[in-house]
Amino acid sequence: MSDERAARASYDDLETPAQMRADARAVGDNLRLERALRGAARPAPGLTYDDYPREVRKRDIAISDAAARLAGALHLHLD
Repeated sequence: MSDERAARASYDDLETPAQMRADARAVGDNLRLERALRGAARPAPGLTYDDYPREVRKRDIAISDAAARLAGALHLHLD
């Protein structure tokens, strides 16, 4: 093994420590770790029927004229 290979560790990176820290911070921000931490700290949801509303309004789905024409051309039925 040459001296050059022995001097270079396998974890050497080409970026500066400041750049690697900035990269790690950006990754941490994009992982939404704070949101996961808040979710983990909340109590578990209830499993009984009374814990959920009895009547839940279904959302309205609007079908545009263009979508209806496209569905008709593909022989899909949008009711």
